[in-house]
Amino acid sequence: MKLFVNFLILFIGLNLTAQTLSIQNQATTINKILDERFETLLPNLMEKTGIEMWVLISREYLEDPVLKTMLPATWLSARRRTILVFYKPKNQNQVEKFAVARYDIENNFKSAWDVSKFPDQWDAVMELIKDKNPKNIGLNYSEHFALADGITKTDYEAFTNKLPNNYKNRVVSAEKLAIGWIETRTPKELELYEMLAKTTHDIIKEAFSEKVIKPGKTTTDDVVWWLRQKVSDLGLQTWFHPDIDIQRAKTELASANQQTGLSIIQAGDLLHCDFGITYLRLNTDCQEHAYVLKPNETEIPTYLTRAFEAGNALQDILTQNFIEGKSGNEILLKSLVEAKNKRLNPSIYSHPLGYYGHSAGPTIGMWDAQQGVPITGDYPLNYNTVYAIELNNTVLIPEWQTEIRIMLEQVAVFTEKGVHYIDGRQTKIHLIKS
Repeated sequence: MKLFVNFLILFIGLNLTAQTLSIQNQATTINKILDERFETLLPNLMEKTGIEMWVLISREYLEDPVLKTMLPATWLSARRRTILVFYKPKNQNQVEKFAVARYDIENNFKSAWDVSKFPDQWDAVMELIKDKNPKNIGLNYSEHFALADGITKTDYEAFTNKLPNNYKNRVVSAEKLAIGWIETRTPKELELYEMLAKTTHDIIKEAFSEKVIKPGKTTTDDVVWWLRQKVSDLGLQTWFHPDIDIQRAKTELASANQQTGLSIIQAGDLLHCDFGITYLRLNTDCQEHAYVLKPNETEIPTYLTRAFEAGNALQDILTQNFIEGKSGNEILLKSLVEAKNKRLNPSIYSHPLGYYGHSAGPTIGMWDAQQGVPITGDYPLNYNTVYAIELNNTVLIPEWQTEIRIMLEQVAVFTEKGVHYIDGRQTKIHLIKS
């Protein structure tokens, strides 16, 4: 995929001496992507979901998760009460955008509130609704999808109490539109994701190296805080606290990291990380493994390599079942059956990625819901969406007298061409020398 320099993280050298865009250039990038989304994505989504008018309402520091993604880079929060209104009559290609607010919202929204004419903000909203006379009015409320449930009780009641009676039966949930906005990636965002995934992989590779880990001295917490510091030093963020854990011979799987002294990394340990970054409003989520060589070893034991290959096989089974229109539950259950028929011991719990780490879209299993997830698991798979392909396969290792889990997670995009691992996936366990 050809990358456009103005939208990318720049890399210098092979030792991950990375330079992020300046804050000003980050803001420019975010706003260009936002322009693209308003111009090319939003009209299609409103047409597809049948929402003619979409009203988003937020107060300062209590932003609707959808509205938060629509603010320009210089707006770190809503201001006072910010109300965005989108209007698209059926079969028209353009969306009219209004801000019923005290201020213009940069170039995307001009203020549509004449305070001298309508001292009450809600009256200005109602005048706009009466002027456009939409067949329906979408509000962000949803029982099951948290990211589509952004309107507060206070704002919902204030809006509906002011709404003229002949419009009250036109109010509908904008759930599908909100999910579509959150889950769908544009071409520029997909190009940007290539560099986010590479950055994530490079940081993990460095963390799982002799530079960071000294067997017998380094603790799992040491590596966790190294990851946090590295992310900060690079001018990035992480959307969750990283995790590093150990699997070891003759150590019970379920309690491996609760045992005294196990947090100190030793030769012969199988390490696992769970790590993701945030940059330019997008998120990654990756899990990879490393093995600490014993003094007399030069390569990974064959039994661990085979166990890891089984984890890759489970990934293949899952992604081969990604078919547009299939629900998360259909994909989950079909994949589990196929994996078990191949004598794997699988657990699948994959999720959408994007503006949020656990983003909107189809839930494809949860670690404690391997029979399917009601409602969110019934949501269908759509093109141009990004996922954390997250799962594990449990393997008995006789040489260790215990079971281990190969826990994998990689960023992948689903398009009309199928599933593509962004910047590839781990196919070999990282090696750390003693």
